[in-house]
Amino acid sequence: MNMEAVVKARDISIGYLKSKHRDNNTLYKHLSFDLYKGELVCLIGANGAGKSTMLRTISASQPVLDGSIYMNDKEIATINEKELSRLLGLVLTDKTSTGGLLVRELVELGRYPYTGFFGQLTTKDKEVVQKAMEDVGIAHKAKSYMAELSDGERQKAMIAKALAQECPIVLLDEPTAFLDIESRIEIMNLLHYLAVNQGKTILLSTHDIDMALLLADRLWLLSRDNGLVSGVTEDIVLSGKMDHFFKGKNIVFDRYTGNYLPKRTNDRKVYLDAEGIFYHWTKNMLEKHGFSITKNQTEASFSITVHSPNSIIVIMEDSKTEFSDFEQLASFLRKQPVNEPIR
Repeated sequence: MNMEAVVKARDISIGYLKSKHRDNNTLYKHLSFDLYKGELVCLIGANGAGKSTMLRTISASQPVLDGSIYMNDKEIATINEKELSRLLGLVLTDKTSTGGLLVRELVELGRYPYTGFFGQLTTKDKEVVQKAMEDVGIAHKAKSYMAELSDGERQKAMIAKALAQECPIVLLDEPTAFLDIESRIEIMNLLHYLAVNQGKTILLSTHDIDMALLLADRLWLLSRDNGLVSGVTEDIVLSGKMDHFFKGKNIVFDRYTGNYLPKRTNDRKVYLDAEGIFYHWTKNMLEKHGFSITKNQTEASFSITVHSPNSIIVIMEDSKTEFSDFEQLASFLRKQPVNEPIR
């Protein structure tokens, strides 16, 4: 199946041009990639990996050092500012000085590529602005000042401005940074909806790896060691490319949960008889207390059977103890010797 690539990069180098204060600083060389219509793509990398530089280069906010980037098969360097504004919307994390604007006024700025010299809005322009606010769920705040909005609402207003540009491509730099969990989920769901239902091509940088794995069609992994690795999310996870993406020796990627977790080296072994959610959370408690799960019952210090949160049975040699909640189990685990097998 042939997919429609709306952005293509071929053998590009990205970084910063020479200035009075520094020589050329090339972060990456020989990068090639495609962005496809109707996909949500998440760019992941450690702090300082160059995610913002990548987004600014694709958006032509800073020049590509070598190679070429194309939008709709037209080299980006040949596209004038107004035409580019009709193709691409850019949403940055930086808090701009928009506090004195009403939400509607901010979103109306997205019509700049279409309004002509005097910036007069037509009936069609106003309809586009209204629809953009409705699509992101911010229309009820149209007459509120930007300074009065929460961080999540402000981010929605900025996305509505990009939608008002009626551009097929939207780039966002850390759109969920500084947001609470509810707002992060709302923003990510919104972006996924826009990609699926409006056919937008959306590329965003993020540290919300769990949300990226859940909603992204494609992942871009950016690191100074391996350059850019891209692929469908499930292919990336199952290939093991996430396992050693971050250099920290004390974290490990769990392919089952899609989370990076503390790396634990636990010598004390426990046999666990539980299923589903009970298995997951009992294992979590055991590992926090310095135990690991074994499938070999003969090498286990003791065994635990969990039928429900109120029925937890611990068998240690010939003794059997039943607990009625996990608080009691935690108290039991804390009392066990740390550096020697439990007898």
